[in-house]
Amino acid sequence: MIQAKAELQLALARAVAQLAPDHPLTPAFESPKQAAHGDLAVTVAMQLAKPLKANPRALAESLVAALQAQPEVQRWVDSLEIAGPGFINLRLSPAAKQAVVREVRTAADQFGRQPANGAKLMVEFVSANPTGPLHVGHGRQGALGDSICHLFETQGWDVTREFYYNDAGVQIATLATSTQCRLRGLKPGDTGWPEAAYNGDYIADIAADFLAKKTVKADDREFTASGDPEDLDGIRQFAVAYLRHEQDLDLQAFGVHFDNYFLESSLYTSGRVTDTIGRLEKSGKTFEEGGALWLRTTDYGDDKDRVMRKSDGTYTYFLPDVAYHLNKWERGFSKVINVQGTDHHGTIARVRGGVQAAGMGVPVGYPDYVLHKMVTVMKGGQEVKISKRSGSYVTLRDLIDWTSRDAVRFFLISRKADTEFVFDVDLALKQNDENPVFYVQYAHARICSVLAQARTQGHDTARLGDADLSLLVAPTELSLMLKLADYPGMLTGAARELAPHDVAFYLRDLASAFHSYYAAERFLVDDAGLALARLALLDATRQVLRNALSLLGVGAPESMSRETSSATESE
Repeated sequence: MIQAKAELQLALARAVAQLAPDHPLTPAFESPKQAAHGDLAVTVAMQLAKPLKANPRALAESLVAALQAQPEVQRWVDSLEIAGPGFINLRLSPAAKQAVVREVRTAADQFGRQPANGAKLMVEFVSANPTGPLHVGHGRQGALGDSICHLFETQGWDVTREFYYNDAGVQIATLATSTQCRLRGLKPGDTGWPEAAYNGDYIADIAADFLAKKTVKADDREFTASGDPEDLDGIRQFAVAYLRHEQDLDLQAFGVHFDNYFLESSLYTSGRVTDTIGRLEKSGKTFEEGGALWLRTTDYGDDKDRVMRKSDGTYTYFLPDVAYHLNKWERGFSKVINVQGTDHHGTIARVRGGVQAAGMGVPVGYPDYVLHKMVTVMKGGQEVKISKRSGSYVTLRDLIDWTSRDAVRFFLISRKADTEFVFDVDLALKQNDENPVFYVQYAHARICSVLAQARTQGHDTARLGDADLSLLVAPTELSLMLKLADYPGMLTGAARELAPHDVAFYLRDLASAFHSYYAAERFLVDDAGLALARLALLDATRQVLRNALSLLGVGAPESMSRETSSATESE
């Protein structure tokens, strides 16, 4: 069906060119809002009506006539119907839909993937300062960022995952003094315990290991403790390495890896901050006021101009942000996506303005942002707010320990990033259709069970490639094949819109189409040809389920049990 859609797209373009040869419109098929309206829809007639000063329904009639003359339409389309003011609905032939089974099985794990395009993308996400355990918000960033990376990889991009953090700021200094207080025998609530100190149990763990002169190793650093409570710089370096190691363990448990770690401090030590100041001053977009150096970010859509260097000579956070993104551009990343919390909304215009003002030819709108809202965690019908380990918030490790990596990854990606999300721990533990990740994974496991039974009963599953797919004409079969064919287009759209939740939505729809098929038809029937065809369709469905789940970092189990079984695998 992928081939059929591609051929029909060319046929549509030729037909539109006959009606409006000088119009720049690039026509495209759409999915009807209701399945009863057909398999593909065309709205070109209504789009052309105004520029051509013609009646849209009359244009639709002319377009239908032009389409019917195209050999691709004659081959792949059963009917063309005009509806409403000028909609054209196409019903594909069974052969068009059946073709997707062979296309999926031939491409296997490459189904839906585009060839390499030579372009480089960086996705920066999580980017947590090493001052404590990763919280649920970092988990949502991890799920979003990693899934976006996988999506763009399917579209042929060369993707780099980057983790950015500050190893020398005020928060790090607080981490060091908090650990030093623990080393001196103080704890939260004691006289002399700093009001701004970190109170989680992890501070005591760091202090104990520092006192024991342990060596800690993270992905990007290693440090051995001196054991001296007065060695504040050593405490700082050890604490940073310790928490980076802890973050690495959390991310490994979450199935997320990074290609590069970038330190904010390196922007200063390498001279990039100073170079950026020079570039911006040279652009003529800076001015001095009140002893501070400002940048006219209002020239680039910001609501007010921004201070870069304060009157005391120190820099604001804005300046290293600009220097960092210029560095990304210099490293050859033509597209950059930052996954951050919605509290960073105010930084978008100023960072983009600063990058533009540097005069380096960076395109307008660079970088892209995906901003996410925080997550509320419910357990036992009550909101969970505090983790003993962190001292103030639910950690990512808590969620994984309470449920599973698969549940956390799927749940955190299952809503649009900019919407509030309630993570229901009890729901994530259910082994029935109420749990969306179980519902999808169970579809995969069910198929694996049927295929295993088929082999046990003597069906030659090695011959699935020889199946007569023309036998697949049941309504639930046609519906399932149509959904399989939506997969490549869904991937392209999800990447374009930075919408990895579309993958989760698609998975639920595909699982629903399969479960409906499972309820309506028997697979291991006496008719050997029909059984082989149906097994081929199941195998294609299994493959697409596995492909899509892998994009979300979620497993595709081959066997599962459920709390309340509604059917048995006794086809």
